[in-house]
Amino acid sequence: MTDLTGKVALVTGSARGVGAEIASRYASLGAKVILNYASDATGARRTLETIQDAGGEVIAVQADLRDLMQIDALFEAAIAEFGKIDIVVANAGVEIIDQPVLDATEEDHDRLYAINTKGTFFTLQRAARHIADNGRILLIGSSTTCGPFPGVGLYGSSKMSARYLVRVLAMEIGHRGVTVNTILPTVIEGAGVFTEIAADDPFKLQNQARPIGGRMGRPDDVADAAEYFAGDLAAWVSGQDLLVSGGAAQ
Repeated sequence: MTDLTGKVALVTGSARGVGAEIASRYASLGAKVILNYASDATGARRTLETIQDAGGEVIAVQADLRDLMQIDALFEAAIAEFGKIDIVVANAGVEIIDQPVLDATEEDHDRLYAINTKGTFFTLQRAARHIADNGRILLIGSSTTCGPFPGVGLYGSSKMSARYLVRVLAMEIGHRGVTVNTILPTVIEGAGVFTEIAADDPFKLQNQARPIGGRMGRPDDVADAAEYFAGDLAAWVSGQDLLVSGGAAQ
């Protein structure tokens, strides 16, 4: 079992869904956790209370990652509270699916790129600056970056640059013992645009045709991968992409 006792983990976009699951998992393994949310105060409070009720040490910090000053304030709050940061998970993002490229608007583009591209870039940059030696940096990317797929041209392209950045950072800060990796989840039931999805939804039925399990992905599937990368077993693994898709190509 992974032991994160004494570690401090910051997880962006952790009010609900995948981010909340990773934060809760890290707390259950002994880490002190910083939750982050932009606007979902109710979700952040729920996740915070769940972790506290299980005996975890946790704070929640509101920060809109489109704003560099707020990114800086998030990292400063984490260090002020716990004295260091050992693990950073860049999870915050926004998605649009089933949107042909011809239908994408400038407003759509600017919103997705402001969060998924700009916000993630500077989150990873600040993580590299503040992470303790031998720390762990994780990007929660998207399986849409594994190959072209109709309806996700804008979303997938907004997620692609951070995947490249991870490989560069892995080379630039590896001398400090810091690993930098990417998890590429498939569609996840209970997260993002699939937070609530009916049992008979055509998209859900389509995504049950996976080699393993015959189901959509779940937040705990991603948390399993995040646990691995945060622990000692992954100490010599960096600059890598791990596709979490139930054996499917995307």
